[in-house]
Order: sequence, then C-alpha cells, then structure tokens
Amino acid sequence: MPQRQLQPTSTGAESTTIFPTDPAYLCPNKAGGICRDFLLVNQLFPPSAMRHFFTFQLAVLLLAAASPRALRAQQPTSRPAATRPAGTAVPATTKKPTATPAKPTTASPTTPGKGVTAPGKSAMPATKPAAGSKSTATPAASATAAKPLPASSSSAGTAPVKAPAPAVAAKPQVPLPANMGSSTPAVRYQNGKTLLAQTRYELAMQELEPLTPPTAKFDRGPEAAYLYAVAATRAKRWSEAEQMLNLLRNEYPSWPNLAEAFFLQAQVSFELGEADNALKMLGQLPAGRLETEREAMKTVYLPRIKDKLVFQSLLPRYPQDAALARAYADKLVASGWYTDADKALLDQLITQFSLDRTRYTPRPKAARKSSYNVAVLLPFEFNDPSWEKQRKNQFVTDLYAGMRLAQDSLQREGHPVQLFSYDTGADTLQLKQVLALPELASMDMIIGPVYKSGSKILARYAQQKQIVCINPLSQDADLVLDNGWHYLFEPSMTTQARQAAQFAISRFTSRTAVVLHEDTKDEAAFGQAYKTAYEALGGKVLQLRRINSDVEESIGAGFAGLDLKTVGHLVVASDHRKAGPYTLGVLQSQGARLPLLTYASWLENNRVSLGQLDSRDIFFIHPKYLDKAAPGVRRFRQLYIQRQNLPPSVFAFTGFELLYYFASQLHLHGPGFQQNLAASGPVSGSAFQGIGYPSGAHDNQYVPVTKLERLEIEVQNPVGVR
Repeated sequence: MPQRQLQPTSTGAESTTIFPTDPAYLCPNKAGGICRDFLLVNQLFPPSAMRHFFTFQLAVLLLAAASPRALRAQQPTSRPAATRPAGTAVPATTKKPTATPAKPTTASPTTPGKGVTAPGKSAMPATKPAAGSKSTATPAASATAAKPLPASSSSAGTAPVKAPAPAVAAKPQVPLPANMGSSTPAVRYQNGKTLLAQTRYELAMQELEPLTPPTAKFDRGPEAAYLYAVAATRAKRWSEAEQMLNLLRNEYPSWPNLAEAFFLQAQVSFELGEADNALKMLGQLPAGRLETEREAMKTVYLPRIKDKLVFQSLLPRYPQDAALARAYADKLVASGWYTDADKALLDQLITQFSLDRTRYTPRPKAARKSSYNVAVLLPFEFNDPSWEKQRKNQFVTDLYAGMRLAQDSLQREGHPVQLFSYDTGADTLQLKQVLALPELASMDMIIGPVYKSGSKILARYAQQKQIVCINPLSQDADLVLDNGWHYLFEPSMTTQARQAAQFAISRFTSRTAVVLHEDTKDEAAFGQAYKTAYEALGGKVLQLRRINSDVEESIGAGFAGLDLKTVGHLVVASDHRKAGPYTLGVLQSQGARLPLLTYASWLENNRVSLGQLDSRDIFFIHPKYLDKAAPGVRRFRQLYIQRQNLPPSVFAFTGFELLYYFASQLHLHGPGFQQNLAASGPVSGSAFQGIGYPSGAHDNQYVPVTKLERLEIEVQNPVGVR
C-alpha cells in the first residue's frame, strides 16, 4: 500500500548507497563629518582576543571636514546560543557518576523540531545500576516498560487562515530621514550617515552609492565610499564592500585616511576566506597606524582557517608574522594537525618567535587500537527517580539506547567499543565532578553533554586533554569555533541556511526571494546566513524581515506590502505554530503559488493539515529526515523493537548514527582523526542520509531538503545495522 512520506527532492553530495536512488543532501555634528561609532557598536574583537577594547567609549564622534578620519571594521556577528531546555534542579549533593543502564525500555516521542535539545516527551521509570558496579562500568540492567504517550494528530480539515488585515509594526520605528533619494548630494550624504547610525544598512547603501564614483563630482566622494563599505560589512554583504573598497583605493589614492580602507579591506578578505590578501592589506598599513587593532584582527581570524595547506602557503610569504606563526603552532598542537613531518617547522617557530616550548610540545599521537573507550556524559538524573523526571528525560534514555545498538553492530563487524556512561545531571556541578575523575582523561572519545553551559566546559576540557568530543544535539556553531577537538553531530543554523540557499539556487528558476524570520538569535542567524549565501550564489533577497509570531501586529507587518506573486520564492524561518497558518493564509489571499522554504517542524503543527502542505510547493529543511522506506531505517526499527518492545524515537536514531559513524572513524584513523575526517567525503548513514565534515568543518555539513510525496515502500537488505 502506498504511504505518505517525505522524500528528498534534489541531489547533493555523493554517498555510499543503502538508500533509494537520487537521495538529496542538504541531505551635533557639523554637516559633512563622519560618524565614528561604527567600530565599537558591535565590537570587532571579543574579550578573549582584545580586552582593552572595552575601555573605549561607545560614542558618536563626528570629525572636521578638513581632516576626516575613517571608521574601523566591526565585529562579525556571533552565532546564536542554543536555548537550554527547562529542567528540574539537581540536588546539591551528588554521588559519583553512575553507570547507565544497558537496556532501557523506551517510548517513542514525537520527532523534535529544529533546535530542540532536551524535550522529554515520553515516560520512563528510573532504572538502577547493577549492584557493585563501578563508575567506569556499563552493566546490563533491567527496566520497567513505560506507558507510551498518545501520538498527536494533525487536523486534516484545518481551514486556511483568512487574509491578514494591514497591521502596524509591533515596535515603533525610528523615522526615516527626510528627502530620501534627494538630488542634492550633501543631503544624501547626511541621510546615509543617519541611516547607518540607525542600523538601516541597506538603505544607507542606497543613499550613498550614487555619491561614490568620481563622475559624481562630490567633494566627499571618498568618505561616501568608505561609509558605503562600512554599511555593506554591517549587512554582511562582503562582495559589495570589497568592490567599493577597490573603487576607493583606485579612484581616490590620495585620500588621507586610506589606511582605514586597507584595514577594513583586510576584514572583508578574511570573511571571504582570502587570508593571503587580508595579510597583504594589513601589511600596507603605515608603521605605527592601527598596530594593536591589526594584531587583534589576526588573533580573531587566523585561528578560523580550517585548511592546513593554507597555513603552509602563508608562512613563507609572511615569515616575520608572529601572529601567523603562533596561530599555526596552536593548530598543530591543539587541533590534531601535528604529524612527525611537522617537527622541524614547529621547532623553528618556537625558537624564532620565543614560544613556550612546554605549551607547544605535542601530545604523543595515540596508536590505533583494536578496541576504543568512549565516555557518554548525559543527564540520566538517577538521583531523581520520579515518574515526571524520567518522562521529561526520556530523550536521554532513547539516545543512549541507540548508542547501545550501535555498539552491538560495531562488535559484530569486528570494531568493538566500550561505553562508559556517567550521569552529569542538569547542572554544571555534577559535570565538573565527572571531569575531575582521572579515568576520563584516558578515554578515546567523549559524547555529550546536552546543555549549553556544560558543553562549553567539556569543550575546554577536550581541547586541554586533546580528546575528541561530540555534542549529540546542539546546533550552536559557537561551541566548536576555533576548537579542533569538538564536533557537533547536528548541522548548525548557518549550515542549514547555506545548504537551503544552495538548494534554492539550483531548484528555483527565479532568482529573487523574500526571507522572514522570528525575532530570536537562532532565526536571525539563519535569515542573515541565507541572504549572504543566496546572494553570493547570484540570487537576490528582496526583503529580510523580522517577525514576532506571538504578536499579531508584528507578523502582519512582516507580510505587509509584499506582492508574493512577483517573488521567486519565500523563506519563513519560524517554528512558531502561528507562522504556518498565517503564511498559508497570506499565500491563499494573494493567489500566490511561489515555492516556500521552511522548517520541518511545520509537519507537526496540528493547525496545518497535510493537505494544505501537500497542495503547495513547500520544501522542508529537515536535518532529522528519516526515509521510512530506506532499508537502514527499517532494519534499525526492527532491531530496536525486538530489544525495547517499542518503536524508536528520533533520538534513538541519533544515538545509533552518532556512535556508529564516529566509532568507525576511530577504528579507521585512531583517536586523532580530524585531518582524515576533513579530507573524507560525505557518506550516507544507516538512518540519516548525509553525514560529512569536509574542509575542517566541525558541524555536519549535509542537510536534506524534503517535500511531501507518495512513495511506495520497498524492502531491501540493510547496510550498517546488523
């Protein structure tokens, strides 16, 4: 019988084949002065890189027209922090970490939406560890079966939402400058400065651009060009910023503040991945100009280079650059790049730049072994056996149950791993107690934890001890930034946005888009990353708007003035239950049939029927996509039900895939597998269709984009799950 399922819609990276053909992988100032706050509002350098920057006053200083001074570059926006799920506090006194049960009985929670890190949706009574077990043991233990939760059903008859009435924005808007688009250059120039101060960067660029070429014969053309470049960098439109800076340097070579343009160009080049040009620009700064700032910029950006070959090409070109040498030495020692062939160069750098030899002595590379020890640090919450706590914590039990099944599969393949499980609780105190155990430093790999605060602590520990650490659920790329020993199993929000943009540019004929996103850090990061990636590929985002779906006026203002019939496609980055019905209502009222890209969580929204979703060209960004007809998924489900007597949740699939993939890397390359992982291509997992960390990425780079279709179920022999 046919069964309605999600099916990938386009091809991406190649994969090993256990799936049907054509899988998709997405997977009060005088007029004429320049406003000087543009460096410090967002702050170019973080506290760890340049603490003395905080002593600067965040003020607007306008300079005299006879001696204009330029602005400096701004800090790239940090990635958003993952939301920590609400949890019950752990008792103040905690016991030594206890071994986790080997055979939990699980209920099957609903597939989580994007960014859900710890939604306990099913009940699971507490299980006690085997008597006399040590903290490093993984004893088998019996568990009582939990009563499954009833599955929520979609309302198939949900009627389309009526067209929204014109609404006013939820927050009062600062009025735009008068005479926008004036034919008087001085007015446009002043408008551009005002808009820049109001963070209306796109409008500032529109006002300033006509003033920048020499043919405009505007006496403040260089300043207008520089302000345009600043606005472009604030909007993360790096290509436009680079073009304007090239115009500034070529057409106005005698501008007295050209050093500021070189400095800003260096940041733009770093952001575009052109480290060589960035260092070249910094080298053209006059001696004594911006020396502290340029070193701080290097401190921020050089550690973000992911390719060892890039460093090796830069060192001969800049042999006296201490920041470059230190960054490379850090990568060799702290990121798993070091090999015996690097010994002579590392010794040279230590001697030439007086580096601390103790710090830059690499840890002896661990030899490959026949069996590996893996620590699992999860909030099992054994100190609270209440039914409510275990129900909330069901996702943890499911996650671990999937790992146990992966352990069995690996054992059958001759790739054994030993799991050592530790209860880290819901706070950092218990996690710190676990990390203080001497035995943990001897592990070959660490999995966990799930909460952001604990993840930061474990990331530091992993880097210090040089042990690969895998976060199973987080989508926060900040956790793995500049840390060669920390990986995310999930794709970050920026990765999801970038892959979705690549899908859109290859799938949709029209090259225009409108992007709406919730007024949260995660969704703001997604929206901006989508715009940057899509426009870099040749598309054009006509509107990038924030909405707050909790406020009717805000979501109405988000759609106000949009003629969606003239737009190539629409992107709605929102998990909110009101966003789906409202969007579909607007599309119906306008008679618009454009493609829509959104989150897979809309599939669980009971305010939207499957008929509504299936009748339109809607594509779902779905990192947790499971093709129920795929042999690996079917086989895993079969084995899991045999063991647990209940169907697996998405967390069980995640636990299995995570351990199976990374434990296989251990057996292939040993504990320091970072370079091999960066050089290897993507693979299809047993359940999830795309897994890969190319070019030194530390979050999964493959994200399926799916669409509702009818799919005949086929039974095939599985690969991987045994």
